[in-house]
Amino acid sequence: MVDEELFVAHVYPALRAAQCDLCHNDNGVASAYGIEFPSRAASREQILAFGYRLQSYIDTRDVSQSLLIRKPTNREEHTGGLRIAIGSEQERLLLDWANYLARLSPEEERRAEELIERASQWELQPLSIRRLTHSQYNNTVRDLLGDQSQPANRFPKEDFIRGFKNQLEAQGISPLQAESYSEAAERLAKSAFRGGDPRQLLSIQPKTPTDSEAAKAFIERFGMRAYRRPLLDAEKEKYHSMLLRAAARDDHFFAGATTVVEAMLQSPYFLFQLDRHADAVQRSFTMASRLSYLLWDTMPDDEMLHLARQGELTSREQIAAQAKRMLESPLAVQALDEFLGQWLRFDSVLGATRDRRRFREFNLEMATAMTEETKTLFRHLVWNDQNFMEFFTANYTFLSSNLAAVYGLPNPDQEFARVEYPEELGRSGVLGHASFLVATSKPAETSPTSRGLFIRNQFLAQEIAPPPPGVNTVLPELTEDKPMTNRERLEIHLNSDACSNCHRLIDPIGLGFEQYDAIGRYHPKMQLRFGSKENSKLQELPVDTRAHIQGIPDSEFSRPKELGKLLASNETCQRCIVKQYFRYAFGREETASDQPMIEEAFLRFRDSGFRFRELILAVVTSELFMQ
Repeated sequence: MVDEELFVAHVYPALRAAQCDLCHNDNGVASAYGIEFPSRAASREQILAFGYRLQSYIDTRDVSQSLLIRKPTNREEHTGGLRIAIGSEQERLLLDWANYLARLSPEEERRAEELIERASQWELQPLSIRRLTHSQYNNTVRDLLGDQSQPANRFPKEDFIRGFKNQLEAQGISPLQAESYSEAAERLAKSAFRGGDPRQLLSIQPKTPTDSEAAKAFIERFGMRAYRRPLLDAEKEKYHSMLLRAAARDDHFFAGATTVVEAMLQSPYFLFQLDRHADAVQRSFTMASRLSYLLWDTMPDDEMLHLARQGELTSREQIAAQAKRMLESPLAVQALDEFLGQWLRFDSVLGATRDRRRFREFNLEMATAMTEETKTLFRHLVWNDQNFMEFFTANYTFLSSNLAAVYGLPNPDQEFARVEYPEELGRSGVLGHASFLVATSKPAETSPTSRGLFIRNQFLAQEIAPPPPGVNTVLPELTEDKPMTNRERLEIHLNSDACSNCHRLIDPIGLGFEQYDAIGRYHPKMQLRFGSKENSKLQELPVDTRAHIQGIPDSEFSRPKELGKLLASNETCQRCIVKQYFRYAFGREETASDQPMIEEAFLRFRDSGFRFRELILAVVTSELFMQ
């Protein structure tokens, strides 16, 4: 039909070009408003179904007054600002589609409803073949071989996608990565049998260099643990022949065992989590790996492998019982620390550099203390089954002596002891932590833009479009003759047509933190220092910390403590916690078909009083995780 082709070929591309999809999706700033664009891989039918859903925003009495027309043209205040120019060709196309929707015949209405119903069932789950992350690799060789050298620390750096390093899009293996795996396998294999069998990898001690029974026993036991499943007969035969040939060549059993270990450590069955579902036993081994790499960040232990052999990791009750056992292990604390470190980008803190003239006390030791402060609050809430939303509202923290100096507080009785925040500092939970404030600052000054973007991305799970190509993002330079606050400097963003639509979503949030400098120290006024190191001059400017979150009603705040209360009570933030853990658990972004599972997990999390362990159990016992 001509009218349908109008939407698919012209209107929909115009809306995409205007970047409407960046806000109107489940993770967008406008997620609460009901217009949700399909994925970029959507079929023609899914795009058309989306077009018909827009009928809800049509005023049939006067189409020109429809929200579908007034919002993107900013005739009616629009969170995303002006997206389609008044009088433009794009507006004319949108009006044509709105007029079509306003006069659908009963037959066309029925067809549209059927199309919408079918489209909701078309989205497929992406494949999930998971490569071991660097931390999982280090932990696995530690538990498999007793090796503490952390070889993955020398691998090529992992990319962050959607805030995490385990997302499927980033899990390919480059030639450089493959070379790193090869070199690590060689080193690890040689080390495993240096001086005999110090790590007790053999279950039967060989009597001869080519002891066949000892070879079979080693291959079966080590292969089970390395591949996280029993070896196939063909695999056993291959490795048995490999071991005996190498042992005969060097006249030493350990030479053959070394060759087998090196080969297995380069196999896809070691480097990837590959699902097998043919029967209950195979499903159990798959589940053992899924659970162990999520809850422990390492390979399954002997108990899990034993249960898997019996096919006893398939029911929700069996998985829940095993998950509860695993959550009592110290390994679970370390694994959840890894989630936290990626979610809050501790790498940005530990890798931060600061202007030595202004921040002489900042070094790696202090940066490590900053991340430890946040870890300690996180552990306190998670492992003591506290309300996790206190992560944003806690009027206390856990300080070391060097952090206490940064915060202007007395030294604690012991390192990382609990300390109450004085009311006048305005700090609250993680929003008052130096780890957050450092991760979102520049070497010499704060960055309200980075701080606002961090809160949108990490605490509201909302995506903001990157700057258009070629846009100048440099703020006016600070000079002694013309000192300015960051609010005044950022006016360049808010007054620019190319910048304002996005910066009005992030800058007004970050401006509420302007009393906290680039290492998290509190200053009632903005401090600017000009001149040389030997002859510097300090200027202080009054700071306006009035802030708000565009798109959230009654969200005005002026201190982190006020923002913490806003976030903790806001359902978007509460759901964000669920989404962040979902992405980490599944290694991908959630899709429309995941929403029932996410909703179920959110309700269990909320109804438990926001106990994080209940969220974990909700995820690992979900149908989606058990598929």
